Order: sequence, then C-alpha cells, then structure tokens
Amino acid sequence: MFRTVISQARRAARLNNVRYLSDEVNETTNIEKCVNNVMLLGRVGADPQKRGSMEHPVVIFSLATHTNYKYETGEFMQRTDWHKICVFKPSLRDTVYKYLKKGQRAMINGRISYSEFKDGDGNLSSSTSIIADDVIFLK
Repeated sequence: MFRTVISQARRAARLNNVRYLSDEVNETTNIEKCVNNVMLLGRVGADPQKRGSMEHPVVIFSLATHTNYKYETGEFMQRTDWHKICVFKPSLRDTVYKYLKKGQRAMINGRISYSEFKDGDGNLSSSTSIIADDVIFLK
C-alpha cells in the first residue's frame, strides 16, 4: 500500500512537471540510494587524543554505551560496548579536543567505517570506528 501511495504521488508530481532528484540520479546513472548512519549516546571513556599527520589530522576518543538485560533468574546485568570515535571535520575536531573530557556524556551522529591493516608481524587486523559528523555535549 505504501508503495502505491508513493508511486501515485510521483505520477501526480510528474504531471505537474515536478521531478525528484532521486529519479534523475537513478535514471541517468543507475545509482541506488544507500544509508550509513549511526547515532550513539554514551559516556566518553578517555580524554580525546590528537592523531594523524599535519596534512590529515584526526581526534580520537572512546565512547561507552550500555544495554541492560535480565537473566532468567531475575538478576539484572549490564553489557558495555566501546566505540572508537574519529573526528576529521576541522572545527568539530578542535572543539572536541578542547572541551570534551573523560566521563562526560555525549551524543554522536556519524557513520560506520571498517578498515583492515597489517601489524608489525604482518598479521591482518580489522578495525571498526565511527566517523563523527556531529558531537553534542551533554551534562
């Protein structure tokens, strides 16, 4: 039913000479839409650190999120997940480095990035990080 409503709305828009950008992109280049969006709310695990080079600086910090769950025995448990947050945007990077501190609550909007690298022994390791587009400081 939802698809029917969308297709009817698009047909009506075309009759009124209105085109959707997604229609133009899909018709001309056959590119499909994709979404890689992450929103995290947690506590900063350590003060942010500057890394990278002068040409490609980055600020990195860890963020802890947790999930509460209940065992069959009725006992409550808490599982903590740690996330590696990378900030590349210049103004956001400087603000995070200067003002974000260990233990502070923060909300991160960004995207997931997966990478692989070889360590000193030649072993292949993988890494998952969140590339921050926005960091909201909370009390």
